[in-house]
Amino acid sequence: MEILVILLKLVKKGAEADIYLTSWNGRKSILKIRKRKEYRNQILDNRIRTLRTVREAKMISEVKSFGISTPLVYFIDQKKFEIYLQFIEGRLVRDLSNKMIIKTCEKIGKIVGTLHKNGVMHGDLTTSNFILSRNKLVILDFGLAQRTERIEDHAIDLRLFKEVLNSAHVEIVTKAWLSFLRGYGKIMGNQKKEQILSQVLVIEKRGRYASVV
Repeated sequence: MEILVILLKLVKKGAEADIYLTSWNGRKSILKIRKRKEYRNQILDNRIRTLRTVREAKMISEVKSFGISTPLVYFIDQKKFEIYLQFIEGRLVRDLSNKMIIKTCEKIGKIVGTLHKNGVMHGDLTTSNFILSRNKLVILDFGLAQRTERIEDHAIDLRLFKEVLNSAHVEIVTKAWLSFLRGYGKIMGNQKKEQILSQVLVIEKRGRYASVV
């Protein structure tokens, strides 16, 4: 198979990985490269990066079976800790109008509910990790995702999204959060939703106590 790659354009520098715009066999593509952690033993670091690279690619593909839209995985290079992904045309939810963000949060809630119902924690739920593409919502970045049925893990997902709304969308945080919970509850059911929200409160209280101490 012939591989054509153009020059890389840095899109985002992250703590775990850098994201580049490139091409894969003539198709516009996103390249994610996991970075070396200097404080870790190199053999251990390589093993961790390999495992996380493979796990992320598998997770991106697996959640499609739940009916969730994610980018296609074009190629994985385990030795270089790289994933080539489909480039998604569209707008980040973060950049939409306030009215559209509120409306879209219900769809995000349904997506997150579907993940949790199928035992997947995303780990990095932000409005920057959802793209509205041709009226379809696509979820990105499964670098911190993991399989888990634990209520606390699912509550951590919700707590993070709530924090993002509080910091990045303060003008609409209440309406956006209620919209999210409406969609989440439609998938998880009210009883399960309330169980997880109770755990969100526990996490919040724990954080407040730690900040006081």
